[in-house]
Amino acid sequence: MRRKKGYFSISAVAKMFSVHQQTIRMYEKEGLISPKRSSGNTRMFTEDDVDQLEEIIYLTHKLGINLAGVEMILKLQKKINKLQGEVNKLFTQMQEGLEEENKEYKKQIKEQVGGLKSIKKKTSEKENVIDTEAEEWEIDYEE
Repeated sequence: MRRKKGYFSISAVAKMFSVHQQTIRMYEKEGLISPKRSSGNTRMFTEDDVDQLEEIIYLTHKLGINLAGVEMILKLQKKINKLQGEVNKLFTQMQEGLEEENKEYKKQIKEQVGGLKSIKKKTSEKENVIDTEAEEWEIDYEE
């Protein structure tokens, strides 16, 4: 069962963060947030929009960063997330490659051990033959 996504109105979001609705409209105008619009052109904020807005308000009100700085921070965060995803993908590929190599090495080792066992078996069989032949050759020494 999928959970329905909830939407918040601009007035509810403004009350959540104790900011004026005009402040939220300004953030939208600056391109820092982009809430969905209803058929009546009403702003509809998702939980992700609210999270984004919370971060913007923290940066502007608590840390005193201007909107240009906030925009740069958000762009850098997106870039970092993208790069982290690429690093994770490369890490996964490398791990899978190492696991495949490990399986191949284990297979080669088993084959080599089998070859060594057969050589050892043949060598021990030859030694038995030589011991048997030596027993057949009795040498008489004259005194």
